[in-house]
Amino acid sequence: MITDHLSVLIIAVGLLGAFFTPIIGLIRKEMCSLWASFIILLQFLISIFLLYQVIIAGNISYWLGGWEPPWGIEYAVDLLNAFVLVIVAGICFSVSIYGRKSLGFEVPDKELPLYTLYILLTTGMLGIVVTGDIFNLYVFLEIGSLAAYALIAMGGRHSLTASFNYMIMGTVSASFILLGIGYLYVMTGTLNMADISALLPSLYGRPVILVAIALLVVGLSIKTALFPLHTWLPDAYTHAPSAVSAVLSGTFTKVGIYALIRVMFTVISPSYVIETVPVMSILSWVAAIGILAGSLLAIAQYDIKRMLAYSSVSQIGYIFLGIGMANKLAMTGGILHILSHSLMKVGLFMVAGAIIYRTGIRNIYQLKGMGKKMPYTMAAFVIGALSMIGIPPTIGFASKFYLAWGALGAGEWVFVVVILLSSLLTAVYFWRIFENAFFGVHEDIKKDEAPISMLLPILAFAVITVLLGLLASLPIGIIEQWVTGVLP
Repeated sequence: MITDHLSVLIIAVGLLGAFFTPIIGLIRKEMCSLWASFIILLQFLISIFLLYQVIIAGNISYWLGGWEPPWGIEYAVDLLNAFVLVIVAGICFSVSIYGRKSLGFEVPDKELPLYTLYILLTTGMLGIVVTGDIFNLYVFLEIGSLAAYALIAMGGRHSLTASFNYMIMGTVSASFILLGIGYLYVMTGTLNMADISALLPSLYGRPVILVAIALLVVGLSIKTALFPLHTWLPDAYTHAPSAVSAVLSGTFTKVGIYALIRVMFTVISPSYVIETVPVMSILSWVAAIGILAGSLLAIAQYDIKRMLAYSSVSQIGYIFLGIGMANKLAMTGGILHILSHSLMKVGLFMVAGAIIYRTGIRNIYQLKGMGKKMPYTMAAFVIGALSMIGIPPTIGFASKFYLAWGALGAGEWVFVVVILLSSLLTAVYFWRIFENAFFGVHEDIKKDEAPISMLLPILAFAVITVLLGLLASLPIGIIEQWVTGVLP
């Protein structure tokens, strides 16, 4: 049955879709955006079915070519990566719809390379999530990274510099990751994640294992823009086309975080990185600093996209904080924040893109009257911002509540203070936009909303942000089941 091959079809569909995009573009370039949306919709539907299968029947193991692991490549799907697959594919599909107008405005006459790269970016990220082979993870990480560099570079003159800086940092990151994988392979003789996990316990006293862990943590921290390794992110998100900023902020850093969770908690023993070597403790303190630093840097910005970029640095810290505390409540909150931050930040970057599309304005102090000019768009912005602050009943409140609860359970009062203080700082930098958009002095402004293909995804993310806040028990139930099975 075809349903037995969905684990590999989610990748094959994307690779074939990217291959045929230039051919479709040569026939009629306007069809490229529809083609990309169709391909990614198929991937989204497959991801939903994979999550359903895992919930109903348990974990999925698919052997490519029928070769039994560890000799062959295995695609392994459990609750965690099925959950992340749905997030990544769903966001990429929504942004592909939004991007038809947005990208056509910001990157005109480049449909053929643009949508080929977009499908490759989506497929690379899905490959990172679905694979059970650690070298395969690296390959897909590079496919996604190369596509991301090229997509960012399409934003104009400043974006070329941003893309180049990102590429340099990404290359350093990839080198660290590959070296870490190489050391693990030298010591275990296998690249299959489950096989490495079974062989590592007898090798934990070796210094080379510590070096491998350090290389993987630093390499993946660069990819995820964990403070202070975030320096590539602000320029990349600011100068990339708005739709590209949206999809990268919502997905690419998140699959990097997923990769770190996968390596630290299923390839390497959780007890080893929590108790024997305090990797998680170090990450949690670095994350706490990053949460506050990102918020303070966001307050200093006047470009709306740059403000949202620094905000991402802070929000990524929340996810690492939950992972670093490594108790069940905090880890649940951290993984839930992958979902909540993806929804919030994609919606906010979409709003920024809609404002740029209609007015060309990027300076937050020039947004006076925008609440009257684009009422639905700005209402969606308010919902996303309130979720970022952590106001109930949004999904942002649910994830922050679990993080604070986990910090209390661990006796880490400092982290509770960090979460509360950062929420206050988040309210400060978003209030500047509220004040200008809704209360600023302005002349009579006529209503002029974004096109419907841009507005519908924006409103959809706003509605989902609230609905999942009200129904937070659904994703929490999935996350808790995986966390309970992994943490000691």
